[in-house]
Amino acid sequence: MPIPFLASLYFDGYPPWLPDPYLLLKYSTAAATITLTKWYTGGRTNTAERNMHGRVVLVTGGTSGIGAVTAYELARRGAQVVLLTRLPPTDAFLVEYVDDLRARTGNNMIYAEQVDLADLYSVRQFATRWIDNAPPRRLDMIVLCAATMVPPGGKRVETAEGVEVTWMVNYLANFHLLGILSPAIRAQPFDRDVRIVIPTCSSYIASPKLDAEVESKDWTPQWAYSRSKLALMVFARAYQKHLDSYKRPDQLPMTARVVLVDPGLARTPGMRRWLSRGSLLGLLLYLIFYVFAWLFLKSPEMAAQSLLYAVMEGSLVSVPGGRLIKECMQMDCARKDVDDEEVAKKLWESSDKLIERVEKQQAVKRAKAKKEQEKREEEAKKAAQVEEIESLVGAITRSKAKSAKVTAKGSNEAPKKNGKKGKSAGNNAKYNASHCHPVFFTNKLRRPPFTILPGPESSPVVHGYVYQEGLRGVDKSAGPRL
Repeated sequence: MPIPFLASLYFDGYPPWLPDPYLLLKYSTAAATITLTKWYTGGRTNTAERNMHGRVVLVTGGTSGIGAVTAYELARRGAQVVLLTRLPPTDAFLVEYVDDLRARTGNNMIYAEQVDLADLYSVRQFATRWIDNAPPRRLDMIVLCAATMVPPGGKRVETAEGVEVTWMVNYLANFHLLGILSPAIRAQPFDRDVRIVIPTCSSYIASPKLDAEVESKDWTPQWAYSRSKLALMVFARAYQKHLDSYKRPDQLPMTARVVLVDPGLARTPGMRRWLSRGSLLGLLLYLIFYVFAWLFLKSPEMAAQSLLYAVMEGSLVSVPGGRLIKECMQMDCARKDVDDEEVAKKLWESSDKLIERVEKQQAVKRAKAKKEQEKREEEAKKAAQVEEIESLVGAITRSKAKSAKVTAKGSNEAPKKNGKKGKSAGNNAKYNASHCHPVFFTNKLRRPPFTILPGPESSPVVHGYVYQEGLRGVDKSAGPRL
């Protein structure tokens, strides 16, 4: 077939039924360019594997985006996944999500715990419950995928505790969680490969220094997000040093490793909210130009490949912690202040002071609210008692009034009845006696009076007196005995 076709092209020329060669070349070049661009922006695929059966993994942000893909891949490999979510485990969406994840992975060891990263008290409650166990609960991995971002042009938003929401969710909550879980991580056996995987973003490169004073009027969503990611990276390196400084009772080295991961730009709900600026018009434009988002942004599945590499690569346990993984490769950080111990010390101390101050304030508010609640409950209880007493008094009053009314009515009708009865009493006295008591007043059936004999036979029973027949050898005319 190719030889006759080429011979026809040589002798007969270009056939008319084929498209124009220049047009064919143009379309082929465009298709090849799109394919290569998509292949390049898609990133590398994870090739590492690891046995995850029986391993306990805590995952934040595991219900959407990259976190959802990571949770799915870990569950598919047999890990026991604990999803830390803002919603309570009884929420209808979360129940359906967990059931669906169990069905798709064939793994029933998937659970959900409520941890609101915008609330330090919620973080402390969960972490305290986790470590308050003897012996210590098994913990193999912590994957912190949860993050938030205010859309461009948005205003500064604070949590109920008065902390800026981006700083709170992206950095401070993770700092608080890992700080409380530190004893549980250090208590794991030596042969257990414990990893703390912390996703970050390349926006940290453009962040201002952490010790720089920035006024509130200069606050922008981009600045807040990049600063929170830089603080998270500085804390991750400092936390690895904190774990390495622990002296185990068995004098063996610490095997827990902190791993930073840059998954790249992906088509996640957070990125969609960022590109659409949180508006309906922006969402419409995003849908119209979705082909560009598809071409230049990774899918959540491809963005999660670097996280899976950080989770499963065996060589990471033999190298110092705090490494940065990008495109399934170990890379160096782009900023030197990430390893600055002075900056890390100031950040750690300021974060501790902020958490302590906020928790004290919230503890006072909770105690005040509890006291007010108890006061309201006591007042409601007293009001219920007063209402019950009033209802009883009213019922008694109504009953007395009704009795008085019946008595008054009976006294008014009594003379008429008595007069009528007295008129016929003399004529029908004999008839009335025999009519009212036809049996008991006849001499034939009247029984002799009862006699109580001394002894056990005279004792009454619990529910009243009962009749007994006369004793043997006693005259039956004495009648029955009690």
